[in-house]
Amino acid sequence: MAKKAETAKSTGVMRKVDQLGRVVIPKELRTMLDIEDNKDLLEIYVDGDKIILKKFTTGCSFCGKEGVLSKFKDKFICSECIKEIKDTVMF
Repeated sequence: MAKKAETAKSTGVMRKVDQLGRVVIPKELRTMLDIEDNKDLLEIYVDGDKIILKKFTTGCSFCGKEGVLSKFKDKFICSECIKEIKDTVMF
């Protein structure tokens, strides 16, 4: 089965890298992606010539509960949320 390609949206924002290698992520993007100052961690990935930043989470992608989680398409989901999803899916 072929993997579906994800499409990235350009924000139109460009930033310079400072002498220490830092880049400022605009407040609007941090708010939109629920990234809290001095609290959240970002994972750094390299894909060819791209640098990808992803908010690091240790809990369920839906409720935040930590513990035993299942992974589905780069999302971690707890058993309670899986059950709720199954119960609400309509065919």
